[in-house]
Amino acid sequence: MSDARPHNTFLAVDPAWLALHEEEILQPELPIVDAHHHLWDRPGWRYLLDDLLADLRSGHRIVETVFVQCHTMYRASGPDWLRPVGETEFANGIAAMSASGAYGDTRIARAIVAHADMRHPRLAEQLEAHIRAGGGRVRGVRQITAWDDDLRLNNPETGSSPHMLRDPAFRRGMAQLERLGLSFDAWLYHPQIDELTELARAVPGCRIVLDHIGGPLGANAYQGRADEVFAHWARSIKELASCPNVSLKIGGMGMRVFGFAFDRGERPPSSQQLAARWKPFVETCVEAFGSQRCMFQSNFPVDKGSYSYAVGWNAFKRLAEGASAAERDDLFSGCARRFYRLGDDEADRALG
Repeated sequence: MSDARPHNTFLAVDPAWLALHEEEILQPELPIVDAHHHLWDRPGWRYLLDDLLADLRSGHRIVETVFVQCHTMYRASGPDWLRPVGETEFANGIAAMSASGAYGDTRIARAIVAHADMRHPRLAEQLEAHIRAGGGRVRGVRQITAWDDDLRLNNPETGSSPHMLRDPAFRRGMAQLERLGLSFDAWLYHPQIDELTELARAVPGCRIVLDHIGGPLGANAYQGRADEVFAHWARSIKELASCPNVSLKIGGMGMRVFGFAFDRGERPPSSQQLAARWKPFVETCVEAFGSQRCMFQSNFPVDKGSYSYAVGWNAFKRLAEGASAAERDDLFSGCARRFYRLGDDEADRALG
């Protein structure tokens, strides 16, 4: 493997292995908003603008992207609670480079999802600092709450703990988001979805999107329990869908915790193989939420340990083969544009 894995929640990326399988791009004219990706420079793992551009130029028509926080480029000095604003400054700089047109037609980081400590007593000041640093591009925040009793599944970098979403301070933080017109990206595991449903009902005016289809676990303690996990996950997803303020991101299924183990093959999976494995999950999501509240996402570079950017989007296109034109528009761009208010000049002025 050419890239180091910082901890056991991520898969290492092997470009030589990924190069063993290439495909013709399906529906190359279809406009896509990549609703969830990261950029970082970590020991042994660099994924910055040039690396993202190489993936974006694989043949799909990516018109805009959403940068989501990943604990990178924090300020090296200043109060601890303001250091995450450095990540927003970094993402906004990348977005400005992209907006110049010098790097192609894709509007990279058209929207920025920043990190915020939802329980911090100075949350309002942190949010306002992100908004100022984002040049009108900050649309929401994410504080990762993914946590499981099997500690091997947890990412030690996130600082997650049990039942964070039930903390009254967290709910007060959600009211701050609503006040500022910001959304909340939720990343958690499937046993925690019901807690998100409680939260969504407690703050019906705050817009929430569940990342990575709600993290149905399939590794470690959950290995060999696929039917049980799917049934639990599906019940929770359907109940969450009853909350009209919640949308859903479809993707992230290349992560180790899902247990698909795509990385263990002698060759990378094809888009047909990915679509076959993902179909029950994607059909459940779209049936529950409707295409109007579902958006596809790459989750790169995290998912790059399992398949290439080109193959991943081909798989999504295969999964949408039976959809109407309006439904495809929702899934590949429309829902993301509405949720993150892409191209909304009034929102830009209000948040800038």
